Amino acid sequence: MKTKFALALLAATLATGAQAQVKVEDAIKWRQSAYGAMGWSMARIKANIDGTYNKDEVIKSANVIQAIANSGMGALYVPGSDKGKGWADTRVKPALFTDGPKVGKIAGDFNAAANEMAKVAASGDVAAVKEAFGKLGGTCKACHDDYRTKQ
Repeated sequence: MKTKFALALLAATLATGAQAQVKVEDAIKWRQSAYGAMGWSMARIKANIDGTYNKDEVIKSANVIQAIANSGMGALYVPGSDKGKGWADTRVKPALFTDGPKVGKIAGDFNAAANEMAKVAASGDVAAVKEAFGKLGGTCKACHDDYRTKQ
């Protein structure tokens, strides 16, 4: 009885692992889509900071960024996805796959800044939103500078 249970558990685990694997092209597409949505959301926040401020629009945009930041995007950096094409050629540099501790710190900083941005957006304090937005943008830039090729 215990052996059957163990085998069933092992089979379920292996099946789940197989489902979790994605094709390189799909991983690149999904990454590009997520970063596109975050870029659009950043532009919406900036437009509100620079123009007529709409708290609800800022909250929506900050929530999109926060959700994507906390979604486990690292899983989309599968081996081989430093080359290839999703919607367009990938712009990720191979160093992203070898600089583990540095990449982990940048990703952690980004997640923290995204969470803070969502929290501050909910407050409606425009000055605090502007400051949080600057910090969030800085975390994006930190990754882009070292791990994304220029167009």
